[in-house]
Amino acid sequence: MLSQVVELIESKHRFLITGHARPDGDSTGSSLALYWGLRALNKDAVVIMRDPIPPAYQSLPGVGDVLVRPTIDELYDAAFVIECSDLDRPGLPGLEKQFIVNIDHHTTTALFGHINWIDATAAAVGEMIYNLCKALGVTIHQPIAECVYAALLSDTGSFHYANTTERTFKIASELVRRGARPAHVARALYESYSFGKIKLLGSVLSTLRRDESGRVAWVTMTRDMMEAADATEDDLEGIVNHPLSIRDVEAAVFFKEINPGQFRISLRSKGQVDVSKIAERFGGGGHKCASGCTVVGSRDTVEDRVLSSLQSELGSASLAAD
Repeated sequence: MLSQVVELIESKHRFLITGHARPDGDSTGSSLALYWGLRALNKDAVVIMRDPIPPAYQSLPGVGDVLVRPTIDELYDAAFVIECSDLDRPGLPGLEKQFIVNIDHHTTTALFGHINWIDATAAAVGEMIYNLCKALGVTIHQPIAECVYAALLSDTGSFHYANTTERTFKIASELVRRGARPAHVARALYESYSFGKIKLLGSVLSTLRRDESGRVAWVTMTRDMMEAADATEDDLEGIVNHPLSIRDVEAAVFFKEINPGQFRISLRSKGQVDVSKIAERFGGGGHKCASGCTVVGSRDTVEDRVLSSLQSELGSASLAAD
């Protein structure tokens, strides 16, 4: 599929790039890296997102060029949809009218594009964009390098998730040689939290629980907690990693109340259990070690349903390992 994407870019001129709503590091970094790659080829490219780029990624090259729009009103030669499980995920009406190039590394992604380039071996979509730039003959200059590096750093959890491979480090090394600043990117991602995020983190961690086996831990956030901390949606990123960091915990869940009776679920695993299977059961998706979904119901009901499913999957994984 890479060859199809290369052929399309070489034969067309005007491109739209977008990622999922509430963009994260991989969605933002990959979109911007592709933007710079297309510009290097003298193509007409624009990045449009439904939601603003979070503060952690505001220092990435090209962020100031990103347009925040509620809809897509123009027709482009092609639209690159980055790291989205389906065509609704960007939250941009009008996208369905475009020629869609679906680029993702999640196995749960629907094949909604006219071209579907899915590479489950990639640690991040940023790795795929790096390969695309190389295939197009684009020189990896500093803006591309820094954006791809941010995507890799974010989606590998600072290179300690199970999706980190030898290839990931080889690419990261090349990116640093090409101008990416590891300390600069790391500080932006992990040392630039808002006061509200830390206040919220304290409230959320006070709800920490684990099951009888000690292998599953979870935390819960209510809307009241967010309001009391004066926190935003951007402040929720990364909180699920705290219960996962507990010794002996194999999987963690973060239950986030986004509306009364509606919870957004973040699932994380250290590798023994495939949390994408749980997310899929509830209409979500992702990959083995990081997935998500949205579930409707009371707090107790939602927690019981998701945790029961996770414990069952973890039990099956343990039996298979034996």
